[in-house]
Amino acid sequence: MDGCAPGETVDMTAVAVVCRRDWKAVEPRDRTEMKNPAQTVIVHHTALLYCAHPRDSVPELTHIQHMHMQERGFDDIGYNFLISGDGMVYEGRGWRVVGAHAKEHNFNSVGVAFMGNFSDKLPSSASLSALLRLLRIGVLHGHVRPNFALVGHRDVAKTECPGEHLYTVLPKLRDQLQNH
Repeated sequence: MDGCAPGETVDMTAVAVVCRRDWKAVEPRDRTEMKNPAQTVIVHHTALLYCAHPRDSVPELTHIQHMHMQERGFDDIGYNFLISGDGMVYEGRGWRVVGAHAKEHNFNSVGVAFMGNFSDKLPSSASLSALLRLLRIGVLHGHVRPNFALVGHRDVAKTECPGEHLYTVLPKLRDQLQNH
């Protein structure tokens, strides 16, 4: 599956992905397809408003997309997917599309951003479970290599992202992915 149909919330083996049209994303200026399945999944945090409900998440998504396109000059929202505190996954650029989330690593990775600032706050268990389900689906459908690396943005760039509390749970998530 390379994207959502208009008005469709897709249940990809128990991970609901809200399609771009449903959060009112504007069309990208340009789109570059990835040539191969992603080798790396890079976890980010938006370092903005913590979103745990669609009434907060949808306006925040449009804000992030506007910021990325208008202020940073990106062709679209930078991330492939974003996850809110209630465990809802929102389609950013989607699978198999080169993102703009980690300079020099975009062509072989998928960028997933947790909506909020996790420097001082733990991510919700619902959001962590959603990430695991999303990644398993990505592997199942051939969008992500089975032996992919799961890293934090700080592992590939000079940044505090994805925040100390989210970064510290990545080893546990890696273990859960390997033991499933």
